Amino acid sequence: MLKITTPLDEATVRSLKAGDQVLISGIIYTGRDAAHKRMVETLRAGGELPVDLRDQIIYYVGPCPARPGKVIGSAGPTTSGRMDPYAPLLIREKGLRGMIGKGGRSPEVIKAMQEAGAVYFLAIGGAGVLMARHIKKAEVVAYEDLGPEAIYRLEVEDFPVIVGIDTLGNDLYAIGRAEYRRV
Repeated sequence: MLKITTPLDEATVRSLKAGDQVLISGIIYTGRDAAHKRMVETLRAGGELPVDLRDQIIYYVGPCPARPGKVIGSAGPTTSGRMDPYAPLLIREKGLRGMIGKGGRSPEVIKAMQEAGAVYFLAIGGAGVLMARHIKKAEVVAYEDLGPEAIYRLEVEDFPVIVGIDTLGNDLYAIGRAEYRRV
């Protein structure tokens, strides 16, 4: 089990390989469809993002409201493919180093990851309560009007993920399918 801390530098990201089990500590940001759409529209209109994504990780999650005494509610990943139209721009132009979600990614996202040195982490769908246990602090930092799809700043400790696609384009989903076919 590898331990990494945000913000991520290029050398750390390039050292990660598809299939590596990783524990992330530090700050990560959240963002789903609506937040990504708004960020890209802002950039295309010549504006600035509300958060600096350089060397950061975005977790594709819309967390549930926190129960009394809790930092956050269930925080399981959403399907990453819905962010594929927006991710290449954030990777190439804003220096996004990592993304956390579930499901495969498009060839365009993988190409941007290879060119810029970014990694895609997998979180286990259906394990939102487990994931929330690793979130020590949560605050909305942008787009509050989007409710759970707002951008949150999360402080995480030993947040468990698996490298799904590394900077060389090795894709754990493709590797798994190929191994299954051989059996």
